[in-house]
Amino acid sequence: TDKPDFMAAVREVWGDRSARVFAIFVFTAMVAYNTQDLILEPYAGHVFGMTPGESTQLGGMHHGGALLGMILVLLAGTALKRWINLPVNTWVVGGCAASGFALIALGFGGQQNADWPIAPNVFLLGFSDGDFAVAAIGARMVLATGGTSAREGMRMGVFGAAQAIAFAIGSFAGTVAVDIMRALTPDLALAYGTVFIGEGLIFLLSAALAARISIS
Repeated sequence: TDKPDFMAAVREVWGDRSARVFAIFVFTAMVAYNTQDLILEPYAGHVFGMTPGESTQLGGMHHGGALLGMILVLLAGTALKRWINLPVNTWVVGGCAASGFALIALGFGGQQNADWPIAPNVFLLGFSDGDFAVAAIGARMVLATGGTSAREGMRMGVFGAAQAIAFAIGSFAGTVAVDIMRALTPDLALAYGTVFIGEGLIFLLSAALAARISIS
């Protein structure tokens, strides 16, 4: 049998509204998720006066919150499904929105008061990130089987490519954005805070995109 044309398969997947919107959602959410990765610890040191050891522990708190968020979503879909029976889309939208507000709070917090509770803020950010990440994986598996023909592999490839490109862009954009802001203002809290707030707004955009996707 003839092999299907690659570009024709890509166009077919991209022509499906749900798959297209979800791919864009994955890209925006992963950009927001990864942009903070390389600047959180320097932010804690420069603005909150944390030592390298303390800022490293802060990163661990973020990962710990993410793990708990993942566990909650997994339990909600299995052992606790009888009591917490929420659609996948609700978890995705809620997780992205919560991550967005946590990043905005983190950005404003350093500008308002050096005594801002950064540790609980970062834990909430991690928890929300874990929530949306696991729910998004579930949504991806559902949407990969959609459409009018068997294109599961191509759909997963498109979603995976969007995620990989976003990860690379996010890591680069976060550090560059901070450098640009530091060149524009000597106020470190403002420089870092502006970048975190921008990330939060991207997460809120991701939540709006996720709300437009129909996931059975």
